[in-house]
Amino acid sequence: MAVEQTVTITDATGVHARPATVLVNKAGQFSSEIKMEYNGKSVNLKSIMGVMSLGIPKDSEIKIVAEGADEEEALQAIIDAVKQEGLGE
Repeated sequence: MAVEQTVTITDATGVHARPATVLVNKAGQFSSEIKMEYNGKSVNLKSIMGVMSLGIPKDSEIKIVAEGADEEEALQAIIDAVKQEGLGE
């Protein structure tokens, strides 16, 4: 059973390289499969190329989906990282 949460990106430059790297590194700390969905596309959040390929601009809604043994902690850690990086809420 996957867990998911939608986040609105508020950073003026959207999801750019530095915060994307933070999110990818954070996702890599968990065994769960973690995906980021935007505009009908879903990518592995553990892949920097995947995340950057989404080209997520300001005011976008993205969905974070985690599935696996540590899905609850993984989802919360990613949401916390989004907020800490000033990316969104």
